[in-house]
Amino acid sequence: MVDRLSAPHRGPVPFSVEFFPPKDAEAEARLWRAVRTFERLGPAFVSMTYGAGGSTRDRTVRITGELAAQTTLLPVAHLTAVNHSIDELRALVGAYADQGITNILALRGDPPGNPLGEWVQHPDGVAYAEELVRLIDQLGDFHVGVASFPEGHHRAPTLEHDTRTLVNKLRAGAEYSITQMFFDVDDFLRLRDRVVRADPEQGAKPLIPGIMPITSLASVRRMAELSGSVIPPDVQARFAAAAGDGAEENREAVRAVGIDFATEMAQRLVAEGVPCIHFCSLNFAKATSEVLERLGVDASSALGATVG
Repeated sequence: MVDRLSAPHRGPVPFSVEFFPPKDAEAEARLWRAVRTFERLGPAFVSMTYGAGGSTRDRTVRITGELAAQTTLLPVAHLTAVNHSIDELRALVGAYADQGITNILALRGDPPGNPLGEWVQHPDGVAYAEELVRLIDQLGDFHVGVASFPEGHHRAPTLEHDTRTLVNKLRAGAEYSITQMFFDVDDFLRLRDRVVRADPEQGAKPLIPGIMPITSLASVRRMAELSGSVIPPDVQARFAAAAGDGAEENREAVRAVGIDFATEMAQRLVAEGVPCIHFCSLNFAKATSEVLERLGVDASSALGATVG
């Protein structure tokens, strides 16, 4: 996957997109509309998330395989250790390999039901993402990435501990990392600096920022809460002013601010030399495409009738 980051691209830096497995036929149709739009825009890769405890495991494997077989996109499959034995993890990696998927994002994952709850290791599983990276590496010629956390993982006692954890995952064989969604570019830059200081060799590997064009204040607040992330007060105030004081937030105004804010973040990240920008799309194409358009990517012909 990493070689895609140095291939020719349409904007100032390559971009990538995160999808999640749809829950029903209608949502799956919406996903595929977004897929076809992004396919025309040429992302470096796309990733498919994996539900806590494998709750979307079969759907994840199937749709990621379809992305590999039916599109020109390069899919990266998320794989978590939650509630899986080592034998099950081996079988899942094999299922991906059978569908021609060799790019995997190795994650310890969140506890099912309550992402901020106690993490319990499967008695026959692995305890850390570092172990999962090593396991995948033993199973064949795979390209493995891991997660990183600009604010520090909510379970990490200190930022230094969080940095060591990321460095250890990279030393275990991960080729790159993608960050959790964040709202302050300085947090990302400080993370990048910490990794370089801790291990210059690992710090040279791509650290890809993950951002989301916000279209609903209520939704992003909930997502931040579940991930242990923090929306800075000034950012909260900016979106709250757009949302208004009514019983229902002003979605059109929030969306406009969300596109502006994502564009501002992306522009600064580009200026800071990031290797790629990873967009959390929520299976819609339009909002991300509008940000890309502002970054210099001609997205107008690809948008068509998509909404998001």
